[in-house]
Amino acid sequence: MQLNDAFLPQYVLPTALKPAANRAWQRLSEALSQADNLASMTNQSLPSSSWEALSDTRREALASVVAISSFALETLTRFPHWLIDLDVAGELDATASKETQAGWLEDALENADDEEAMHRAIRRFRRARMLGIVWRDLNRPDGYTMWDTAQAVSWLAEVCIEAALSWLERFYSPRWGLPAARSDGSSQRLVVLGMGKLGAGELNLSSDIDLIFAFPEKGETEGGRKPLEHQEYFTKLGQKLIAALDAMTADGFVFRVDMRLRPLGDGGPLVGSFSMLSSYYQDQGREWERYAMLKARPVAGDVDGGHELLASLRPFVYRRYLDFGAIESLRELKGMINREVKRKGMQSNIKLGPGGIREVEFVVQAFQLIRGGRDTELQVTSLKTALNRLPELGLLPQAVVDELLPDYAYLRDMEHAIQALEDRQTQTLPVDDEDRERVAFALGHEDWPGLIARLDEVRERVRQHFDAVIADPEEDTDAESGDDNLGLSQWRLLWRGELEQEESTALLTDAGFLEPEKALKRLYGLYHSRQVQSMQRIGFERLDALMPLLLVAVAESESPDNALSGVQPLIESVLRRTAYLALLRENPQALEHLMKLCSASHWIAEQLARYPILLDELLTPDTLYTPADKSRLADELRQTLNRLPEDDDEAQLEALRVFKHAQMLHVAASDIAGTRHLMKVSDYLTYIAEVILDAVLAMAWKHVTRKHGVPEGLTTREPAFLIVGYGKLGGIELGYGSDLDLVFLHDSDGKGTTDGARPIDTPVFFTRLGQRIIHLLTAVTPAGSLYEVDMRLRPSGNAGLLVTSLEAFADYQRQNAWTWEHQALVRARVVAGSNALAEKFDAIRGEMLCRERDPQTLRDDVVSMRHKMRDHLGSKGQGSKGQGSKGQGLKGQPENMEGEVFSLKHDVGGMVDIEFLCQYAVLSLAHDTPALKTYSDNIRILETLAESGHLTESEAEQLREAYLAYRSRTHRAALTGEKTTVDAQAFKAHRDVVIALWQRFLEP
Repeated sequence: MQLNDAFLPQYVLPTALKPAANRAWQRLSEALSQADNLASMTNQSLPSSSWEALSDTRREALASVVAISSFALETLTRFPHWLIDLDVAGELDATASKETQAGWLEDALENADDEEAMHRAIRRFRRARMLGIVWRDLNRPDGYTMWDTAQAVSWLAEVCIEAALSWLERFYSPRWGLPAARSDGSSQRLVVLGMGKLGAGELNLSSDIDLIFAFPEKGETEGGRKPLEHQEYFTKLGQKLIAALDAMTADGFVFRVDMRLRPLGDGGPLVGSFSMLSSYYQDQGREWERYAMLKARPVAGDVDGGHELLASLRPFVYRRYLDFGAIESLRELKGMINREVKRKGMQSNIKLGPGGIREVEFVVQAFQLIRGGRDTELQVTSLKTALNRLPELGLLPQAVVDELLPDYAYLRDMEHAIQALEDRQTQTLPVDDEDRERVAFALGHEDWPGLIARLDEVRERVRQHFDAVIADPEEDTDAESGDDNLGLSQWRLLWRGELEQEESTALLTDAGFLEPEKALKRLYGLYHSRQVQSMQRIGFERLDALMPLLLVAVAESESPDNALSGVQPLIESVLRRTAYLALLRENPQALEHLMKLCSASHWIAEQLARYPILLDELLTPDTLYTPADKSRLADELRQTLNRLPEDDDEAQLEALRVFKHAQMLHVAASDIAGTRHLMKVSDYLTYIAEVILDAVLAMAWKHVTRKHGVPEGLTTREPAFLIVGYGKLGGIELGYGSDLDLVFLHDSDGKGTTDGARPIDTPVFFTRLGQRIIHLLTAVTPAGSLYEVDMRLRPSGNAGLLVTSLEAFADYQRQNAWTWEHQALVRARVVAGSNALAEKFDAIRGEMLCRERDPQTLRDDVVSMRHKMRDHLGSKGQGSKGQGSKGQGLKGQPENMEGEVFSLKHDVGGMVDIEFLCQYAVLSLAHDTPALKTYSDNIRILETLAESGHLTESEAEQLREAYLAYRSRTHRAALTGEKTTVDAQAFKAHRDVVIALWQRFLEP
C-alpha cells in the first residue's frame, strides 16, 4: 500500500515540515508493503486494510505524530500493526489504567522462560505504551494535559519495575530461595523507592528513573540450593532488576536506571537494610539528600515496608521547626548549577538554565523543606499538589501559583516535545532548523521565533518568582541602602569589632542610640562570648550574616536601645539552634516586627527568648496582629492536632503549648499595635484558654477511656464531665500571666464500674480523668507548660475531692459553703464539657445566687473577707492608709495622696474592691433581680445593675471606667515588665468613685 495524497485528509502541515512528512510517508509505505507481504505468506489479514479504515481524524493525528517524532515513526515502521492495536484498546485517546497495563504485561511475560525472553517482552511492552503516550501528548485528546503524560509515563515505569521484579523473584527462587520472614512473621521483599520525578508520579517522556533499594531485616534465604545472606540475595536481585530495565538490547531499553541517590552513591552498597538506612541518614545524611528524599515513594516490591521505612526517615527530611537553613543550601546548590551551566554553555537548557524547570522545583522544595515539618500538608511528593497547597497555607499568593503552574507546564511540554523527537533524555533546545520547526509545531506555534518569544516570557516570570523566594536578603539590603542609610557593610564592621571605638560610637549615635557605649559593650560581649566563639562553622556563618541585618533593623526601630536589649537574650538563646538565625536572616520583614515587639514589650521579648519557635509567627504579619476568634482558634487547633498521631501524647502536648504561646503572642502584638480594646484582649486570652481546655478534656477522656472504658450507664462516649472556670477565667478577664481557677464536676451517682478491659470504680475513673487534665495542663515540655492550675475553689478546698458530682456540689453549696464561696460562684461559668451537664450547673448556680440572704450578715462577711485580703495582699505603703481591720473601714482616707503608692489590684479603691462590690450586689439583690445571675463578668454585672435601677447610669459608668483603667494599666505592666504599684495621684479620681460607693453599700 502507498500512503499517497489520497490516503491523507485535507490537512496541510507547515511548509517547513513537508520534507520530513514526505520522508515519513515513504518509510511507512515501505513498512506496510513489507507487512502485507508477510501477512499474505502466513494467511493473515493485511495491516494496510486496517490503516485504510482509519478515520480522517486519526489520519490527521498520524500525520502530526510521524512528522514530529522520529521515535513514533521508527516504532510504526517496525510494528505497523501496533497502530490498530492501540486504537482498538483505546490508548490513542486515553491512558489505560495501571491495573490494566499490569495485566497486559503479566500476559506478555507468561511464556518468558529465560531472562532474554523476559527482556524482549518487557521492552516491546514499554515501546508500545510509549507510542501511545507520545501520540496522546502530541495530539492532546479532549482535556488531556502535560500532567496526564507525566502520570502515564510514571504508571508505565511502576508496572515495568513490579513485573520485572516479580518475574525475577520467581525465576531465581529455586536457586537462591526466598528471604526469611521478619521478626513479626510477615514476609520480606525488596523495597524499591522511586526518587525524583518517578517518586512524584511526574516522569517526563524519556526520563531516567532514580531508585533506592532496601530490605527490612537481615537473615538468610530459605528454600534454595544454598542459603544466601539477605544482603547478598537482595543485591543480586537488585542487579538483575537493573539489567532487566536498563540494559540496551536489540529491542532497546525499558528505563535508564540511576542508583546514585542511595547512601554513599556509587561507593555504597547497592541495597541497605532498614536499620542501616536509618542510621546513615540520622548520622551522615547530607542536606542534598533531604531534597532527594522529599520525592521518595515506594513504587514496587514491598510497598507497605517502603512506607514504614519512609515514616522512620521523616524526621530527617522534615524538621519540626521552620528550617530556613534549607534556603541557604538550595541557594548554594543553585549557585553550583549556575556555574556548571555557564561553564558548559548550557543557557539553552530549559531544565537547568535561568528560569527553567529546576527553578520552579526549587521554589516548591524550599517551602517543603522549611515548613513541611509543621505544615504536614506539604509532605507530598507531587510538585503540582504541593504548589497548589501553598496559597491555602499563606505561603505564596494565589496569583503567583496561577503563573507558576502554567509556566511550569509549558516548560515541561517543551521538554516532552524535544524528547519525543528521538526518545532521548535531553532538555536542550534543538539547533537543527527542521527539529526546531517540529518542536514549534508540537507546541502550537507558527514558527521557531514565536516559540522563543513565548519561552523568554515564561523564563523571565519563573526567574522573578525564584529570586523572590531564594534571593540573598543581604543583596536586597545593600541595594536599598543609599546615601541616607547606614550601609550594611558598616554594621558588619562594627559587629566584628573592626572599627575604632570612636567610629563605632559615632555610628551608633547617628543611628539613634541614646547610650551607644552600653550598646557597644553588649555587642562586644556577645561577639567574644564563649558561646559564640565555640560555635560550629555553619552556625557562626549564620550569626555573622544575621547580625548586620539585625543591627540595621534595630537602628530603624523607634527605640534602638530597648530593641537591642530586648532582642539580645533571644539571639543568645538560639546560638545552638541556628535554624532560627537562618529564619531571621532570610526574612528581613520578620526582623522589623521583632524589633517593634521587643522594644515595646519586655514580656514578648522574654517569651520569644524562652520559646524561639514563636519566631515563626513573625513571618505572617496578617495574622500576627489579628488574633483569631474562638471558632477559628478551635478550627486551627483541631487541624494542628489532626496532623499528629492520636496516640502520640508527647507530640500533642508540645503542639498544644506551641499553639497557646503563638496565639498569646498574636494577642500581645495586637495589644501593642493598639488594634484591640482592653476587653477584647481579655476576650481573646479567654478564648485561647477555653479552646485548649476543650482539647485537653477530649485528650484526657480518650486516654482514660482507652484504658478503662466508660462508666456504666453512659449513653454517649463523649466526655460526661464539666470544667467550670472561676475567677478571671470565669469572669472572661484573663491576663497574660493568669493561672486558671478550675472546678471539675460529673453527673454520676458514684456507683458501678467502667466497661473496659481494665474496669475501675466510677469515682476512681473521674478522679483519674481530673488528674489527667491537670497533668496535661501543667506538665512541662520543651515549649513550657500550658497553665498553672488552682483547684482550691472546689468544695472543701484542698481537703475536698478533686472531682465532685453535681449532686454533691449542689448539697455543699446549699448547706456548707461560706459566703466567700458564693462570691466566687458569681464569677463561675462552664468553660468545657457536656452541654447537658452545663445546663444543670447553671441551674444550681442560679439557685445559689438568687437565694435571699440576711443583709447585715452578708455585708459583714463580705467586708471581713475584703479586709483580710487587704491586710495580706495590699501594698503596705502610704496608699494603704485607712484600710484597717474589720470595723475601721475606708473612712478617714486622706485627701492628699502626693508621694503615695497604690496597688492597682489590692489597695483601697482598687480592682478587687470593684469586684467585691459586684459580688455583694449579686448576692444581695439577685433574689429580686434574677437578671443579675446571668453574667459572670463585672462589666455586664455593672450594666445590669444600672438597667435594674440599683445604680445610676453615671455611677455604673464611673465604676466601669475605673475598672477598665486599672485593668488596662495591669495589662500594660504585664507586657512592659513594669510594676502594678503606681503613683496614687494618677488614679485619684477613680479611687474616689470606688471608695464612695463602697462606703455607701458596704460600710455606711
